[in-house]
Amino acid sequence: MSEISRNGASGGGPPGRIGIGLELDDVHMKILEILRENGRISVAALAERVGISRANAYTRFEALRADGAIKRFTAEIDHVRAGLGITALIFVTVRQQMWKQFRAELARMPEVEYCAITTGQHDAMIQVRVSDVAAVHSMVTDRLANIPAVKATETVFILDEVLRRPYVLPSDRDASRPVRRMPQEAQGDVPLGKMRFVGAAEGRAALRKDG
Repeated sequence: MSEISRNGASGGGPPGRIGIGLELDDVHMKILEILRENGRISVAALAERVGISRANAYTRFEALRADGAIKRFTAEIDHVRAGLGITALIFVTVRQQMWKQFRAELARMPEVEYCAITTGQHDAMIQVRVSDVAAVHSMVTDRLANIPAVKATETVFILDEVLRRPYVLPSDRDASRPVRRMPQEAQGDVPLGKMRFVGAAEGRAALRKDG
């Protein structure tokens, strides 16, 4: 695989290294950009859009899969049409010696689409998709509240999902382009405030270790 990467590289220096050592160059990034738009595109069409031979496109595509840059292909559904019109974020405070129990109980909840350990006031954030508000209420009060590992919860309903990308890439942002800042006169008298990050408690590491 390393030999394929060295022989197939083109353009500038590699933006990153992944897996067993495949070097991602500009052509790899372009392939990933196109696959983000259409994961079912044919190799011939992919090669044409990238501007390389079909054999080169196939070799690079297989290299990305074998090295783990492309983990899997899946379908993206319309959750509302599937009957899951309510999305909520549940912020959870976990008893620090009971992360293993929390993780085990969470795995039994099919409504949970995503869970992440967080810094700040709470320990974890859970995203759920359900059919109605009552289902969220039942999950929080009847199920999460009865898990000994859960100390407290705070629920936020999502009103509109403004932006959601399948994934982002280093090539999405031109590093040479300066960051646009809001003109001072456009800011008015509204203070912008300050951002503060709070370190995660030591017990949260157990959620990763238990996996």
